[in-house]
Amino acid sequence: MLKNILLWVLAFVITAGIAIYQRSTGPTYPVSGTEQIAGSEVKYKFFRSHGGESDHEVSLSSINKSLQPVLWYKRFKTRDEFTPVPMVYKDGNYTAKLPHQPPAGKLEYYVEVSNNGNIEKVTGQNIVIRFKGAVPMWVLIPHIIAMFGAMMLAAGTGMQYFTKDKKVLNLTRITMLVLGIGGFILGPLMQEYAFGELWTGFPFGHDLTDNKTLIAMIVWLFAYWRISKHGDGKKAAGWALFAAVFMFLIYLIPHSMLGSELDYNELDKNTKQEIINQN
Repeated sequence: MLKNILLWVLAFVITAGIAIYQRSTGPTYPVSGTEQIAGSEVKYKFFRSHGGESDHEVSLSSINKSLQPVLWYKRFKTRDEFTPVPMVYKDGNYTAKLPHQPPAGKLEYYVEVSNNGNIEKVTGQNIVIRFKGAVPMWVLIPHIIAMFGAMMLAAGTGMQYFTKDKKVLNLTRITMLVLGIGGFILGPLMQEYAFGELWTGFPFGHDLTDNKTLIAMIVWLFAYWRISKHGDGKKAAGWALFAAVFMFLIYLIPHSMLGSELDYNELDKNTKQEIINQN
């Protein structure tokens, strides 16, 4: 009994670790830090995702009121020139705004700081931010709970291999049910609200988040087929362990990789064609 409880505690710890790793290594995780820029200490947190209908505010923190930071931006993967926006100082922060973009639209931006003739680029790199629609909490929270729960159930089911009483058949069913709710019902709803598309994985696209969920479910369905043939013995638990390990390996891929992305060049082409047709 105690061993089984400890295994579930371990399952929770593993799941939490994978979830944190996914979020912190993905392309939407903020870039933050503190640097000495143009002779002054500057703190920054550059976001790479923005939800809702508002413009996105970019900010720097510094006690030096004489800095002259400028926000530069352009549409991602276009030949647009970078547009400068002087940042305004108020209450210890320099701020400027990036204009709102359609769902899945991306902007590339960076900040330069000028002080006494010295110009330096904060972080030394360009940041890419993706815009998305607002996702209601009644979809977002259950989706997070379901996906986290599916991962924990997968870990706990797989680790039944190391217990004496290897009852994995029902646990496998529950794991697939929760994964199905989180990944194939609430997940597409998230996509629809955020980017206007229910599914952007295979065969309609290459979104790795959707494809990871699809592959995980296929592996669990295969494992369930094998488990149902062996009952709740060691062989059945072995297949559950295989499915759990495989699932966690693919979930090591950072979250939101190869996600939805608006093609501005195609958008511009369509806009020009519409203008021609109207004339």
